[in-house]
Amino acid sequence: MGRHQKEQEEQHSRSWAWGRGGDPQSEPGAGARGSHAADCGVSWDTVCTGCTCIGNRRELLPYLEGGRWGQGLEGFCNHLELYTQFAANVERSRTILQEQLKKNKHFRRFVRLQEGRPEFGGLQLQDLLPLPLQRLQQYENLAVALAENTSPNSPEHKQLTRAAQLISETAQRVHTIAQKQKNEQHLQRVQALLSGRQAKGLVSGRWFLRQGWLLVVPPRGEPRPRMFFLFSDALLMAKPRPPLHLLQSGTFACRALYPMAECQLHRVFGHSGGPCGGLLSLSFPHEKLLLMSTDQEELSHWHHSLTLAISSQKN
Repeated sequence: MGRHQKEQEEQHSRSWAWGRGGDPQSEPGAGARGSHAADCGVSWDTVCTGCTCIGNRRELLPYLEGGRWGQGLEGFCNHLELYTQFAANVERSRTILQEQLKKNKHFRRFVRLQEGRPEFGGLQLQDLLPLPLQRLQQYENLAVALAENTSPNSPEHKQLTRAAQLISETAQRVHTIAQKQKNEQHLQRVQALLSGRQAKGLVSGRWFLRQGWLLVVPPRGEPRPRMFFLFSDALLMAKPRPPLHLLQSGTFACRALYPMAECQLHRVFGHSGGPCGGLLSLSFPHEKLLLMSTDQEELSHWHHSLTLAISSQKN
């Protein structure tokens, strides 16, 4: 191995495992340890945050093993904001990781070497990025169980109750961040499926609920299949582009956008769960839609999602 390549890999090792200003000698088994690499992202912010999350876990363990539950969890709560930061950056770090693995062969070789360590259990680094957030859920379960099962007369009861509250609040914030990230991914995917000038920015800022094919029943003629995208505030009806279209094959053209705040929903038939599917009636101030599906279960899912969307707008 050339000197330049070796220096680069050593630099990757130090930065990946310890973050900016870290000291590899401050921990037994110094170096680019697999457990640290598994918990950290690629960007500096997430590297440092992930490493600190691991440090918190290791600081907490002696307290738990010694039975000092309240003191340990109270100290752990001082660093809960790091989990929120980690959640906010983990998707960006996952993207950067993929980019670096593709274009940087020295970094790619270093990561592969780390993934060969027994601590990884045969998994890839990207599969281990969610570990700190998964542990937070475990900490919440532990703190809540301890608080509920500790006598109010115990000197640790106040500490445990406070810790359970703080950890639960942080876990809820992390969950909210994850839901927003997932929704943004759905919106980007839906936007990519829509083509034409009318589709630009059509789904931006909305909350995605579901999508799928339904049959539109006209006053006369045969039912027509249409793709529907349901958001918390609107129902988008789209028509597939011709498969032989040179530039927009596989995409959909928006045909209508219906506000859910003005929708009245009724199930015309299909209440019994029989094999014949069902029919939904959606009434708007200037139009009425009859949507049919031959799949009774699918229609029930649509009815449930539409009901939620309408309720959210009226509340």
